This record gives sequence, C-alpha cells and structure tokens, in this order.
Amino acid sequence: MNLLIVTLLALAASSHAVALENGQRLYASCAGCHGTAGLDAGGGKLLPVLAGQPKDALAASMRAFKEGTRPATIMGQIAKGYSDEQIEQIAGYLAAQRSTQAK
Repeated sequence: MNLLIVTLLALAASSHAVALENGQRLYASCAGCHGTAGLDAGGGKLLPVLAGQPKDALAASMRAFKEGTRPATIMGQIAKGYSDEQIEQIAGYLAAQRSTQAK
C-alpha cells in the first residue's frame, strides 16, 4: 500500500513537472510583450506583471480574452490560438514563477 502511494505521488509530481515545462514552452511566444517568466521589462508599468499571480485568475483572464468578454488590443487574437488545456499550462507556469513585484 505504501509503495502504491509513493508511486502515485511520483506520477503526480512528474505530471506537474511536464505541465510546467509545456507551459514554459507555450509562454515563450508571450515573452516579447510580457517579458521573460512574466516579468514585464517595464517593471509592471507597461503591462501587468504576470509572474506569481494566481493560476485561476490568469487562466480566467486568458479565457475572457479568448471569448472576447475582456477588452484587448491584441490579446483577444492571441488567446484564440490556445486550447483550454494550453491556457491552463501557461497559467500554471506563470503562477509558479516568483516575483517581488507580483502581488
């Protein structure tokens, strides 16, 4: 029984690591505007710092851009290119990043 629990925990950790890696890969196309790892090059003055924000809030924002319910200049077009799973992976990656600027 203990071996089963350890195995399941290891699989869950491995799955989480893969999702973060996929999120990082998918986020690479966002870095031009939002900065490396969600740290806006303008110090949060140009765009919000995404690093360290709650995953659910980030995913909800991206879905709102995708659905056109949140006003945007370009994010609506960009968000439409991501599946719901990809949005969750990007949001998970950004939420896992640390930032002294993130609140």
